[in-house]
Amino acid sequence: MAPQRFHEQFDQIQRSMPDVPLAMGPDDSGEFLYEKGVVLARDGEEARLVEDTVRRHFATVADLGEDRVRRASPETNRSGVTRIRVGDPGRGDRRGDRSVAVALRALRETESRAGRPLVTRNHVVSIAVNACPGDEPVPAPLGQPPNPAPAEGPHDPDTAVGVLVVDTGLMHDYRSWPLLAHTDGDLQVRETDDNGVLQQYAGHGTFIAGLVAAVAPNTDITVGGGLNDAGAVLESEFGEKLFEAVDRHGWPDILSLSAGTANGRTDGLLGVENFMRALREQRTLLISAAGNNGSATPFWPAAYADQPAYAEAVLSVGALRGDGEFGACFSNHGGWVKAYAPGERLTSALTGFGTPVPYVYQHSTYDTCRYGFDYPCTCQYPRHTGVLSEEQEGTGSKPDQVMFEGPAYWSGTSFATPVVAGAVAAHMTAHKETDPRVALRQLLAVNTGFAEVHGAYAPALRPPTWRPVPVVQPAPRS
Repeated sequence: MAPQRFHEQFDQIQRSMPDVPLAMGPDDSGEFLYEKGVVLARDGEEARLVEDTVRRHFATVADLGEDRVRRASPETNRSGVTRIRVGDPGRGDRRGDRSVAVALRALRETESRAGRPLVTRNHVVSIAVNACPGDEPVPAPLGQPPNPAPAEGPHDPDTAVGVLVVDTGLMHDYRSWPLLAHTDGDLQVRETDDNGVLQQYAGHGTFIAGLVAAVAPNTDITVGGGLNDAGAVLESEFGEKLFEAVDRHGWPDILSLSAGTANGRTDGLLGVENFMRALREQRTLLISAAGNNGSATPFWPAAYADQPAYAEAVLSVGALRGDGEFGACFSNHGGWVKAYAPGERLTSALTGFGTPVPYVYQHSTYDTCRYGFDYPCTCQYPRHTGVLSEEQEGTGSKPDQVMFEGPAYWSGTSFATPVVAGAVAAHMTAHKETDPRVALRQLLAVNTGFAEVHGAYAPALRPPTWRPVPVVQPAPRS
């Protein structure tokens, strides 16, 4: 039986949110996770319209009843959304929530007349996009140089480009990685479990910061830990997390974001609508991961790059495979993905530990690529057995454990994104350009690199210090 990555990560994320019953959608597919029994609407008149409409509709549904429709929380925030209770979150299972589906259907005609979405599921926004990263980290030999290798150039505090990474926090001794000398921010809340084993996604933000610094040495990098909890947050809270990050650290030149979700729509993510409007009025450039669903379905907030109102403010980034010539098997793709960068088996700092720390693999690898590609991709190599896969399959096999003490190889659009953030920052420094949006236009205008992605040619931004990664064909499983 092949690993069931979506179900495996569903269990992991549900454990990180024990008080939030979750379902998967749409219709038991592996596209997104969402909160059961709740929908989102904009504060004010639209929230009241949604409540009234759903209440009238539910009054005709025998097994629900009018008393189930009530506001889940009186608070509002700058995200401008209200959680509205439409059903019992304890009913049903992970395969979907009928109450939420009924509420969405009840508003379709009203939404059509309004010309915009009025109600949505409360999605889980995660760095584990498709509830599955490109892969899990692999220890690199001590002394293994970063890839991309550190670019040459001084750090000048007067001209350094400000880069804000909203992700998991920094590992406690991240400064032992030399490239992170000009990095600051929030620390990872919990690095290891009670047995001293590295938590899943711990080090994700540190790894990203190391990639930015390698490509662009003249940067001041700040890592905000808004996604410390298993890299996941509800959509109703996500916009506020982004607002909090810029409140604490200021609007940066470049905001690097390796999180998001699909939502089954092509018109945006309600929970970040207010933040995106605020972003548009700033000079900040949002560089956002396209996601690892292996899909052409829009992934938010990266897909805002395809909307004319945000074309100058947002860049969506997909991942190239190790040779840099083609799209990685896991990378989302389509016209809404505006650029690609190396994102397979990059090398950066996972931890700053002076002594080794163990990590137990969560997912088993596949016998063949889960997306149907025929190169030795991260689905298959390096081989390991994961604890979450074994829980699903019940084979009793022992999961594999490795030791980390610094650098790692890691893959995903999560990491292609900071490579591009570094490329824009390096262009700003080289050309004394202070506007990151102008710098992006200039960089894309002079870029001569392209890669083949699902039969189309797309802009490929390969840093000069990045080198292709040779991959050994994995041996068949015994």
